[in-house]
Amino acid sequence: MFARTVMLAVALLGTFSRLSAAETLPNIVIILADDMGSGDVHALNSSSQIPTPHLDRLASEGMTFTDAHTPSAVCTPTRYGLLTGRYCWRTRLKSGVQDGYGPPLIDPEQQTIAELLQDAGYHTGIVGKWHLGLGFARQGDEFDFSQPVDDGPHTHGFDFSYIIPASLDFPPYVYLQNGEPTVFPSLTQEAMNFPRFLRKGERSPDLDMASVLDELASQATGFIGQQAESDQPFFLYVPLTAPHKPVWPHPRFVGQTDLGPYGDFIVQVDATVGDILASLQQAKVEDETLVVFTSDNGSFMYRTDEADAVDHVSDPTQQRYMSTHHTANGPYRGTKADIWEAGHRVPFFAKWPGTVEAGSRCERTICLTDIFATAAELVGVTSHTEAAPDSFSLLSLFQGGEWTSPRSPVIHHSANGMFAIRDGRWKLVLGNGSGGREAPRGKPFERPYQLFDLSNDIGERKNVIAEHPEIAARLEQACEQIRSRGTSR
Repeated sequence: MFARTVMLAVALLGTFSRLSAAETLPNIVIILADDMGSGDVHALNSSSQIPTPHLDRLASEGMTFTDAHTPSAVCTPTRYGLLTGRYCWRTRLKSGVQDGYGPPLIDPEQQTIAELLQDAGYHTGIVGKWHLGLGFARQGDEFDFSQPVDDGPHTHGFDFSYIIPASLDFPPYVYLQNGEPTVFPSLTQEAMNFPRFLRKGERSPDLDMASVLDELASQATGFIGQQAESDQPFFLYVPLTAPHKPVWPHPRFVGQTDLGPYGDFIVQVDATVGDILASLQQAKVEDETLVVFTSDNGSFMYRTDEADAVDHVSDPTQQRYMSTHHTANGPYRGTKADIWEAGHRVPFFAKWPGTVEAGSRCERTICLTDIFATAAELVGVTSHTEAAPDSFSLLSLFQGGEWTSPRSPVIHHSANGMFAIRDGRWKLVLGNGSGGREAPRGKPFERPYQLFDLSNDIGERKNVIAEHPEIAARLEQACEQIRSRGTSR
């Protein structure tokens, strides 16, 4: 079983290089947390009081990327970028996110990582949050939940799908398996305030908010156990629904920390990751599986340095922590949605026994769009001609080396459509504010622009554009070239 030896002699697109011939194809599991900040993981924040033993294990048994970024500071565009290797601002969605009823965002002609891996002989599955639009049937002006959706994971390369439509605070609150609702959404979910933040809408009786993570863990581990019995390699994408709102830990996790519901919810997310890792071990496929864990953007929890502030610890309705209690986004400025580092710098661990050195670290600047090219190089399958224009393979970094060819600067994007470009130590923000939630929000492409030297100012406190106008001009030109030519290559 698992004698998956293949000859990898296919020339790959662009900068995708080859593996050596006669390599064994690994299973691939990608776990994507929803709104988890770098400071939420104890391995990345030693002062954190939240225990995350399973994520810490990934760090100790794999590689920690210390400069990993999402292609957007909010979720829909990041998910698009991960699955397609293409920045979402190249699509019709230029800012913000979709709701649960939004139209399909992935063009039928746009190759996804699932389709690429299908071409390589993988059995592909997704369990979790989709948030890229679904083709819900309609009866006049109403959605018809008795019919399957005509667009979704099952039309974009996933052999098996078990999803919720969008973030867990967006209706409809329904599970869809292979495009069909598991139970008709006959209930009305009333709106709720933070921390159990919900919008009013349709809900299926089988979807219980406090049990969603358990249900996803059950579906993911079931998929792994079933596929482990096959000689076919598998790809499993697990976009979790947490710690995104509603912050609603299962009762068995309530009180696990002294940091309120959010702290307890982080513990449950970690435990869910632990369930998936345990299933790989139990199925005896741990050693032949590449596991990547990351997040779709930074945490939504604000930080305050006021010593006498009321925060989430004393009042769970507060969406902030005193920095002496917890720093969900670590040392980084801002929060989810911002162009600042807290908006898009995220945890990123890669574990692959025998290939990725245990306890290793990589300080190269990477982006979640790079996962597509990594998979392409790993399996030796040629991408479609127009596929993954903003993706660069991480495989050589996994192996402890340098980029096979230099990576283009990474483009950051905020909730309101503000751009930034990162090249080495330098980060240029092409706008005059956060582009998200932190004041001043500013506007895209309105001056004065902001230049930061992250090598000595990780908190982005000192704008040095006046001292280095030539660097700002170079980065501005590079950003415009990447935006206008349709590819980062």
